[in-house]
Amino acid sequence: MLRFALWLLVLATVSSCVSHRELVNFNPLDPTTLSPQEIDNRIDLTVQSEDLLRITVSSLNPDAAAPFNPPPEGTERFQNAGGGSTGSLQLELTTGYFVDDAGYIDFPVLGAIYVGGLTLSEVKRKVVEQLAAGYLKDPVVNIRFLNFKVTVLGEVNAPGLLRLSNKRVTLLEALGIAGDLTTYANRTNVLVMREDGGVRTFARLNLQSQDIFSSPYYYLEQNDVIYVEPIEARVATVADPLQRIVGYASATLSLVSLIVAFTR
Repeated sequence: MLRFALWLLVLATVSSCVSHRELVNFNPLDPTTLSPQEIDNRIDLTVQSEDLLRITVSSLNPDAAAPFNPPPEGTERFQNAGGGSTGSLQLELTTGYFVDDAGYIDFPVLGAIYVGGLTLSEVKRKVVEQLAAGYLKDPVVNIRFLNFKVTVLGEVNAPGLLRLSNKRVTLLEALGIAGDLTTYANRTNVLVMREDGGVRTFARLNLQSQDIFSSPYYYLEQNDVIYVEPIEARVATVADPLQRIVGYASATLSLVSLIVAFTR
């Protein structure tokens, strides 16, 4: 009876344990032995269909540049959006240039401009050249993504859609914005799903390996989806309530049996 009770107690305890190693990222990484590394996997994002671009034009003559900019009310909403979900939605609807399936945007006065597959720097150069060709003297163009977003799902503290203003976003930054990993996150098998040019690709990343920093998926692209799967110990926390009660009861009875056995 004592042996059986001890076995139940050990089983109930081990089934819900999470080891220290499972909770630590970059286990083999020793900062004291590392030398500086060049970053050679940074992504220069390109414009894709259904992107929204924020483009503003200025010049020495503000009145001459006005026709190439959104209306004042759109600009005001842009400045007051504040990054919230409602503000972001208003921002996209009022100030964004939508990239159609063919890769074009419809720009004031200039008409249709092909931007598909171009980097933001290339789009900027293209708009500046067309403006300087006969409309503005020394035009200044600023451009950014309005709908750079990634989705983080699974074992994070705040899963959901993340709208980001910075085009240079890493996997670790996205996980941080999502509230960091939970206790039950599988840090050795994080899935990143990506769509680019009509092709969907997948990558499994190990957060406990320094190889993650050289992965082409370390720097995120717009519309990436990150899924953090749970470790096996997570199963015990979502089991049927009755089963959990039975488990706790068994552990309690086992402990009582041990106490009684040792006090005789």
